[in-house]
Amino acid sequence: MAANCYADYKAKKDNPLRLHYGVVELRGACSKGSAKSEIAARLSGQGWTLLNVMTVFGPEGLKQRKGNAGRYYLRF
Repeated sequence: MAANCYADYKAKKDNPLRLHYGVVELRGACSKGSAKSEIAARLSGQGWTLLNVMTVFGPEGLKQRKGNAGRYYLRF
């Protein structure tokens, strides 16, 4: 289990098209590759499709991303 590892991503939902930017805490490995499958699985349960994992980072990057993520900050 990753300790204090996070990723930011972009996702979409169709009909009507909606986009969002979010931040998640990773439960698996702290790498961009493993983050893609982990985030995609969490989002798909809510009808979202992962578009891109932007970065994987530690707790030092949380504060600067909170405002941009809004309601999708640590939601999934």
